[in-house]
Amino acid sequence: MHSFFFHESSDSWLTILRLGLGFVVMSYCISLRASWNYLLSQSAAGLVGRDVSEAFTTIESTWIPKVGWIIAGGEKLHLGEQGVLHLVWIVLLVAAVCLIAGVLSRPAAVTCWLLHLCVAKSGGLVSYGFDNFLTIGLFYLMLAPLPDHLALDVKIRKVTASAASSLGFFRRLLQLHLCLIYFFGGLTKAIGSGWWNGANLWRALTRPPFDVLPPEVVASWGAFLPILGIGIWLLEITYPIFIWPARTRLLWLALICFMHLGIGFGMGMHLFAAIMIVLNLAAFGLGPATAMATADDDDPARAQSIPTS
Repeated sequence: MHSFFFHESSDSWLTILRLGLGFVVMSYCISLRASWNYLLSQSAAGLVGRDVSEAFTTIESTWIPKVGWIIAGGEKLHLGEQGVLHLVWIVLLVAAVCLIAGVLSRPAAVTCWLLHLCVAKSGGLVSYGFDNFLTIGLFYLMLAPLPDHLALDVKIRKVTASAASSLGFFRRLLQLHLCLIYFFGGLTKAIGSGWWNGANLWRALTRPPFDVLPPEVVASWGAFLPILGIGIWLLEITYPIFIWPARTRLLWLALICFMHLGIGFGMGMHLFAAIMIVLNLAAFGLGPATAMATADDDDPARAQSIPTS
């Protein structure tokens, strides 16, 4: 168990996670710039109303961070709601840029996680799976042993990179988490009939606002929708089996990434596709996935040297 959870690992996966999440958060901010205040304002000015989403969030737990907390703090400093929302957007964007550059990596990761969680929970009625996975990715990045060797923190502030065993532990947690997500996601799809007969794919590809492809094009593929649906849940449910061995890891990683690319371009869910690809590449994209890998995978010459703390 110790060798499995605390195996030595380079910090290349952490670099992928930091850069990938930084670009995703930056894209998230830019894509919502025009509607940011509209989505997060109170009922009088918002699309649905922040109060409604925060009321449902409070029912789950009173400790979940919300934008309303930040606005309440801003009122004590005589800042209006719109000004606080603008400030939240700017701080989140700046934190994403800091992640990309590797400047103040851990404070930037904590800031991104906290502010995005507040926004996702305060706009819960219009959020979707992307927000959940971005929160998960930022949570692991926030706890991971930052900075990695390519971060400017190492070059400018002379911060020492973390031990290889510590890097391996946090990567292992991310790997196991993805395995659970895909397995139960595939199992849920396999239980129902919609993924066997293609009905769920038809609804997903033709329902606004995800109807990027013309309905006649989707209809022309009708005979392949059942095959594609079965292939998707098979790919997900077997992910924990074939993603670990070195012989099948690259194939399953490529298939999963192609599946998410298809979702991104076929349904217009580009940010969702991006976050899932980033998480997969960080977890299984580089180096041995398990301590019981082959001798070639564990060759020290192929692993990047990391200075210890």
